[in-house]
Amino acid sequence: MTMTQQNAANIIGGRPDASREAAQLVLDTYGPPQEATDTRPTWHRPGPWKRLVASRTYYEHHFPAPHIDSAESFIDYQVPPEKFTPLARFDGSVIAERTAVEVSARCHDEQANFLALNLMHDIVTGEKPPEEARDHYAKEFADHRRGRSTPYMERLRFAPGHDTAAPDRRLLSDEDLARAAAEGGG
Repeated sequence: MTMTQQNAANIIGGRPDASREAAQLVLDTYGPPQEATDTRPTWHRPGPWKRLVASRTYYEHHFPAPHIDSAESFIDYQVPPEKFTPLARFDGSVIAERTAVEVSARCHDEQANFLALNLMHDIVTGEKPPEEARDHYAKEFADHRRGRSTPYMERLRFAPGHDTAAPDRRLLSDEDLARAAAEGGG
């Protein structure tokens, strides 16, 4: 069944106000999702994103000011393992997946996700330490509210990867696995 604007509106209509508003912003920008359940409409390749999910589940987030996180934007991006801790210090709503080689930002809207992912890139490339990135985030967030120019909230300022993969390094050979199975009786 092809998702229509009305089908999508029905899916998000019964949500709590906080997640309904975020989902409506995505629906207004990109039209109906390509996939939808009652809890997770998903858009594939909308705009600059690998996918965008407007979850019914939302999270209260107080950085840099109280708001609700429920719209998650994904990109292909390889984060070196040593950068995971600095990213966690920056913002808990930026999630790096090592094996999937993707990063997502979950916030109220696409502009805040641009901001978070642009600053994630600055941290990974060494342009900004996490504390400076947090300060920059707060400044852009406030400037956006003031109606001032906020370049980090307008678009991705870097080119994400495309269909990358990092399955990690094999440690056990087929012989090791066969020997283990034989030792275990299976």
